[in-house]
Amino acid sequence: MMKKDTKIKFAIYGFLFFMILAMASITYRDIPVENLKKEYANEHSKFRDVHGIQVHYRDEGKGFPIVLIHGTASSLHTWDAWTNQLKKTNRVIRLDLPGFGITGPNKEADYSIDAYTRFLHSFLQKLQLTKFHIVGSSLGGNIAWNYAAEYPANVEKLILVASSGLPTYKPQPAIFKMAKTPLLRSLFLYVTPRILISKNLKEVYADDTKISNELVTRYHKMALRVGNRQAFIDRAKIDFRVDAKKQRDKLKSIQAPTLLLWGLQDLWIPVDNGKRMDVLIPNSKFVTISNSGHVPMEENPKESFKILESFLEPSVFQ
Repeated sequence: MMKKDTKIKFAIYGFLFFMILAMASITYRDIPVENLKKEYANEHSKFRDVHGIQVHYRDEGKGFPIVLIHGTASSLHTWDAWTNQLKKTNRVIRLDLPGFGITGPNKEADYSIDAYTRFLHSFLQKLQLTKFHIVGSSLGGNIAWNYAAEYPANVEKLILVASSGLPTYKPQPAIFKMAKTPLLRSLFLYVTPRILISKNLKEVYADDTKISNELVTRYHKMALRVGNRQAFIDRAKIDFRVDAKKQRDKLKSIQAPTLLLWGLQDLWIPVDNGKRMDVLIPNSKFVTISNSGHVPMEENPKESFKILESFLEPSVFQ
């Protein structure tokens, strides 16, 4: 009887699983890149081949260049508010990293920090940029400070917003755990409901009232871009455990004046990580925003931009 009950139970689970897949094939199917271009690319959008990837980027304004690098599951749109101000005085370059946004997946499925750093260097070489400020958020911060350590002559000032790169002594966000679990990650390829994206945004924002339907829709559609869900899973499989001493030594080697900007209510990368980076980086300034979560440039654009603007003034660190 027990064996029969078990078979029935598995049959029911199997049926429900395939029903979910059947519904998902209609509701959560991949979105073609051309559809996303029509909706989210604009007159400033450009596309350039880097390592066999058609990279979506925007190049706006005139003046000293500043490069903006987004975080995991995000896109160049995370910098909209800052760009609107920066382009009045600077040349602003921002891009969708491989695996995210309109750019889409890396053909080699290599999402290591070393691979991202090499990619960024190739991208900036194609734009013939040799001296610039560089800003990175979360994953983008990790890429930015590794780049600054490896190519110190190119970086005038470094700005890290809730940067990853040091061990974090707290549980990973649920979406990363899901991407690492075999059954759930298989389901993730087909079932990526809007409510999941909304939940993630509520984790990275301190104030849920600032999360608009338009914001959730954009994040959701970018996640459904052809290849992006597989890229997220491929990246989650990477062992991001690092040689702590090597990372500390690399942070200590950074020569550029560095701003470390953190939201005090960051649930993804704790403020303590910023404090530890501040101790390691020789010429750094650590600033927090009390009413902000993981993405202050989105959630608190005016307050966070004032901090950035003050740091970029020529007198700072002179």
